[in-house]
Amino acid sequence: MHKKIFKSFIFLFFLVLSAAAQELQSPDARLQLQFKLDDAGTPVYELSFKGKTVIAPSQLGFELKNQPDLLQGFVVSEVHRTEVDETWEPVWGEEKQIRNHYNEMAVDLLQQETGRKMTLRFRLFDTGLGFRYEFPSQEKLGHFVVKNERTQFAMTGDHKAFWIPGDYGTQEYDYNESRLSEIAEIGRSYKGGDAWSKRFSPSAVQTALMMKSDDGLYINLHEAALIDYSAMHLDLDPENLVFTSALTPDVNGDMAYMITPAHTPWRTVIVSDDARDILTSDITYNLNAPSKIDDTSWIKPMKYIGVWWEMITGKSSWDYTRDFNAVKLGVTNYEDATPHGRHGATTKNVKKYIDFAAEHGFDGVLVEGWNVGWEDWIGHKKDYVFDFQTPYPDFDLEEITAYAKNKGVEMIMHHETSASVRNYERHLDAAYQFMKEHGYDAVKSGYVGNILPRGENHYSQWLVNHYQYAIEKAAEYEIMVNAHEAVRPTGVARTWPNLIANESARGTEFQAFGGSKPFHVTVLPFTRLLGGPMDYTPGIFEMDISKVNPNNNSWVNSTLVNQLALYVTMYSPLQMAADLPENYELFPDAFQFIKDVALDWDATYILEAEPGDYVTIARKAKGEEAWFVGGVTDEQPRQAKISFEYLPKKQNFIATIYADGKDANYDKNPQSYSIRKVIVNSGSRLKQQLAAGGGVAISIKPATKAEMKGLKKL
Repeated sequence: MHKKIFKSFIFLFFLVLSAAAQELQSPDARLQLQFKLDDAGTPVYELSFKGKTVIAPSQLGFELKNQPDLLQGFVVSEVHRTEVDETWEPVWGEEKQIRNHYNEMAVDLLQQETGRKMTLRFRLFDTGLGFRYEFPSQEKLGHFVVKNERTQFAMTGDHKAFWIPGDYGTQEYDYNESRLSEIAEIGRSYKGGDAWSKRFSPSAVQTALMMKSDDGLYINLHEAALIDYSAMHLDLDPENLVFTSALTPDVNGDMAYMITPAHTPWRTVIVSDDARDILTSDITYNLNAPSKIDDTSWIKPMKYIGVWWEMITGKSSWDYTRDFNAVKLGVTNYEDATPHGRHGATTKNVKKYIDFAAEHGFDGVLVEGWNVGWEDWIGHKKDYVFDFQTPYPDFDLEEITAYAKNKGVEMIMHHETSASVRNYERHLDAAYQFMKEHGYDAVKSGYVGNILPRGENHYSQWLVNHYQYAIEKAAEYEIMVNAHEAVRPTGVARTWPNLIANESARGTEFQAFGGSKPFHVTVLPFTRLLGGPMDYTPGIFEMDISKVNPNNNSWVNSTLVNQLALYVTMYSPLQMAADLPENYELFPDAFQFIKDVALDWDATYILEAEPGDYVTIARKAKGEEAWFVGGVTDEQPRQAKISFEYLPKKQNFIATIYADGKDANYDKNPQSYSIRKVIVNSGSRLKQQLAAGGGVAISIKPATKAEMKGLKKL
């Protein structure tokens, strides 16, 4: 009798707890989260900012394969609350210290019919929300396969959105700017994308998704800590304006294989009525685990040049000969082959780059196309493409290694996998050991093409695990990784700071493939860069590509000063001066900014920002009394408003201002610029005109009275 009464009491307690809405607010109380179970026992959350609804009531749960779904029939068994306020220091970054301050609510759920348990963990920061699903060890749930994750983000209106199409194979798109209701129509007629792109729904978009509501809220949807799970896209119901998570499937169409205890990545909503807060939010990094590398002294920011742009533009090539239409490593004889004369990675050519790097103080030189196999590297779905160790006959690896060492220049390795992931893992230990033996401490990896094993997607769980494996294996050899064509970053570099950069978006190379829209660089800070630094490869000074390669009529849609500003607005601890050395020699005074600009920062100040229109950022160099400012605009000329209030009080500084010329324009006169020096202090203000597709770049340093003599105050 007592046992029955006790069970009835517990059941009644669950009913009361489940019926009550659970609320959570951010530390500054501007954000409010409400969680409840609806009448069917389906988890539902809602988010508001300053009383305005950001996410309308949205359902949570999963469809499982060959098991009952985790969508409804839940009761709340317990609710846990806590507050965390701590600071931590990144190995490299935009700030010397990062504050991690949030209120947390963990809701334990019990699915009554099956006895399975699931926890929903919510964290509210001052700039947004992070939440994830957790599955504790339990008798009723061990192994399970996710058929679909049914996380919803219900929008409150037809917001303006900056988006690229949902695609399982590529992220290298120019951004669209449209209303949410227009996404499906644009998606149905969408053209573009790589040969290996796999668009799956006209209404699907990729994260990070940036939006702006008509009442002035800036809203960003993304994910954090993507580990052992597939990357999330968002599929829009265009009638109801509700996004539902759309995971990247594997070759079998399955989304994720899970073993309890387990958890998903965090789903994030960053929100503010000030666009600058989106750029300063540290939610993505804070939702990742602390560094797992104890000694990080070998991880160092790098500024580099490379044998790359000449290949991208078509001036030279990656391959060595035309003698072979098919290559088998270990069988094909390169020693007797006739070189076609356009190979870029020759000993002689690479030495020129090393000399240039040494003369101008660059840390490293990247060389692509140094290793055998490029003659048939793409399009054939070869399993054994490269061995990552055997150089072409005209690239003397030992001589180059000794020459670079003598000049004090680091060599950066290039590993193009041709998307043959199994082959890369087969060679990874030997390739990394080969790097260490020859003094290469950083690698640029690439995943161009259709993934092997055949049928896999670039962002499925299996591939996410491969990218992670490569990062962790590199850490064992104390190697820094710059991964191209890999999954978009989600703050994992906090845990593994040897992941010093990614591409994972449309970079500068596309300027030589037909161009990118001028507004592209004003969108990326609000989207791709929220997950981590991008190897965008800026610094192009010659916009007319036909002057580099007469057979290429592409045009770089940017002014020269815009290219300088990108070193500040597009954060990365790995920055490339991407143009040819001879083009820098034509503009030595402008090139000085690239040589001077820092890579690592103590503090960052977002001076003004509007996604798709403009971004102006100031940063203080780490450990130095030096500041740099960068501002970029879209295709519209505009006036940047620049404050210097972050400078120490009662002290004067010399500001060197690199500005668009009065007649500058990205598509007519991109190389018109001016340079002037003025005296500034914390009270100074500057209104600087930016050309269409233009920018402004400023370096600020202390100076003696003698150095300031003759200069005017701003």
